[in-house]
This record gives sequence, C-alpha cells and structure tokens, in this order.
Amino acid sequence: MVSTRILRGGVATRAFRYTCRPMQKQAWTWPSPRFPEPARLVRWGHFGVPVLIFPTAGGDFEEIERFQLVAALAELIDKGRIKVYSVDALAVRATLSGTVSQADCARLKEGYDSYLYEEVLPRIRQDCRDDRIDPIVVGASLGAAVAVGTLFRHPDSFRAALGLSGHYDPASLMQTLSESSLGRLRQRKIVLGSGAGDYENPDDSRRLADACVSKGIPCRLSLWGPGRDHTWSTWRDALPGLLAEQLAS
Repeated sequence: MVSTRILRGGVATRAFRYTCRPMQKQAWTWPSPRFPEPARLVRWGHFGVPVLIFPTAGGDFEEIERFQLVAALAELIDKGRIKVYSVDALAVRATLSGTVSQADCARLKEGYDSYLYEEVLPRIRQDCRDDRIDPIVVGASLGAAVAVGTLFRHPDSFRAALGLSGHYDPASLMQTLSESSLGRLRQRKIVLGSGAGDYENPDDSRRLADACVSKGIPCRLSLWGPGRDHTWSTWRDALPGLLAEQLAS
C-alpha cells in the first residue's frame, strides 16, 4: 500500500523560520516477516543523496516531521541535494517497553538490522532508481547508536553516519568488525556531535571517536558546548550544517 501526501506552507518555531515550496512526501507500508506489525518507510523530497534518519527513543517514522527536523532540512531538500527517509524504531520501542527479555532484545536488534539491510535499503535504492547508491545514516539520542551501528555493520552499503547526542558502546561496535569490514569502514566517514548542556554526555562521543581513530576510521567530533541541551532544537540547528559538510566532501 502506498500513500502520497504534499506538504505546503511555512513552518515556524521560536528558534527558526522556514518558508518551503511544496515538498514531496511519500509513504510505504508492507508486511515484514521480521515483525508482527507492518513495516513503514517515508520519504520527503524529490532528488538528491538519500539520508536515512532514525527516530529517537522508540519514535515512529514521522517523528522527525512532527519535531520539525524535516523543516530544518527544507533548504537541502528543496534544492534537490538530499532526499530524507525515516522508519519506525521497532527494536528500540520493544526494548524500552520493559516487557522483553535481554535475549529477546538481542534477537530484536539483529532482526532490525537485517530488516534495514534487506528490506529498507533495497526500497530506498529502488526509489532512487540506483541499485548501488549508498545512503547517509543519521540519528539523535538513541537513534544515534542505531545510525553508527548500521554503518559499522554495513560499510559496504552506507556512505557516512552522523550521530547526534548519542550513547555508544565502543567495545561492542569494534567487535562487529572483520578485517574486510574495517578496511571498508576506513573509507567511510563518521561525525559525532554533542552538546554539554542538560542531559548531554559528550564523553560518550569522545570515547567512540578515540576508538575509531585508534583503528584508522575517519571520525570527527563536533562539540557544541554547555549552551546545547539534549533536545530537538539542538539537533535542528546542528544537522543541516553537518549534512552540508558531508555533501561537499
């Protein structure tokens, strides 16, 4: 089942204002063999580098629109520099429910990874009409670990990862790497951003950046200081510039 919606008008917040031309929006729903609930994928934009943005703490596939992250990226989208995609955080949502055992959580994470690689990625490539295109993966908060982990597991298929205000387990990430994966990952790029305000933990990003550098993996820290809290306004301000850097490199 496919539904298509057109967004019109401007989006305004206290921190910024964007006036957008009509922006294409298309959503897909399909039954996945990996999960009891339907899989959902949404895309904003008409042309450009595909950017897959993961929800935060168990959010759904339209969370980034409701919290105006899509509006913050409107200039890049409208100019055809990026197409933005998002999915439901199925595995994170189940983990946060508190009703799933640790072993089942691990299986859910593995299932979610194969779902991204075997179901979502082919649909993005089909939508882009390029079966070899490599999306950028992005996430904030709990979604940051999903984005970085996806690049670590599949450096053959994703070109870069941007993690905003994330919490990471460097030892677990490094354990997933074979020699061939490590060689490919050294040709990719990782950006880890963090503030130092309320509920931010920049030390997590520093530890992962240090671990990456020790393995020869390109990784850049973007630290925003104590004026930046763990909140959507921080990510709306930071992400457009970080993505523009990736597009220029």
